[in-house]
Amino acid sequence: MISAFVLSFLISIILYKLFIPVLRKVKLGQKILEIGPAWHKVKEGTPVLGGLFYIISILITVSIFTLSSAIKTEEYGIIAVLGMALAFGFIGFIDDYVKLFKKRNKGLSATQKLILQFLVAAAYLWVNSRYCGGSSEIWIPFSNNTIELGVLYYFLAIIVIVYIVNCSNLTDGIDGLAGSIAVIMGVMFLTISLFELDKNAVLLTISLIGAVAGFLVFNLHPARIFMGDTGSLFLGGLLVGLTFYFRAELLIFIICFIWLIEGISVVLQVAFYKLTKKRIFKMSPIHHHFEMCGWSELKIVTIFGLITALMCGFAYYLYII
Repeated sequence: MISAFVLSFLISIILYKLFIPVLRKVKLGQKILEIGPAWHKVKEGTPVLGGLFYIISILITVSIFTLSSAIKTEEYGIIAVLGMALAFGFIGFIDDYVKLFKKRNKGLSATQKLILQFLVAAAYLWVNSRYCGGSSEIWIPFSNNTIELGVLYYFLAIIVIVYIVNCSNLTDGIDGLAGSIAVIMGVMFLTISLFELDKNAVLLTISLIGAVAGFLVFNLHPARIFMGDTGSLFLGGLLVGLTFYFRAELLIFIICFIWLIEGISVVLQVAFYKLTKKRIFKMSPIHHHFEMCGWSELKIVTIFGLITALMCGFAYYLYII
């Protein structure tokens, strides 16, 4: 664990030290939309694609410590989770590429992204069921009971995966927020992995924590690099995948509470405005609402992080009882 954490953290730090100046030099910087908070304009030009480097760090560390063990023991579940995360990250990379090189600030269309994301979620569930011992039973917290949902399980699971992964993307709106929440979730999954004595999951989660912690060194306010859709969709896919890996699907709504609130705030804002031409929040996602109310970015990250830690602690308690 110590070796995996140190390696992933150091690789992450080294990559950012090397490539942030390169990204600045070639001007692969963030374009700030006019609809965002006016004071975010000072962030324009901050390098993006930061998620690519912690993904590389995780892959290197996992390749050294985890993959060979998982293959030898035929424990393909953790490989499937990582595969889904990489697929979502690749969709994010395409989106970032379109924004940066094709000069289309909104990237892929919503339809294009959703089609690709639904295909990835469906592929993961098929692989999980076919090769990783997954089933259509769902565990009920507070009990040792399960419910067999049959085909309905896969239909609902695809929707939940895609929705929550996109909510993780919405959380990446202020310095340090998405990364901090991901590290806290990663710690919770690490404790579950240790509880289950699952070596492969332990090494994957500790690699995640180390790599994203390295990213946060450069992403906490004032950020010197952003993760981009590449990083936020990867984190969403990886953390949601771990929930399915541990057969704790219903806990996803507790673990990913902040992500869900971010997503719901956007849905409510859009729906309410279309119906009434009025807004519920000063700006959505909800972290921008608190910015408009005068909260500093550090305060938002701290409060949202504390809420995530409490919800993750509660989810862990439900898992082990």
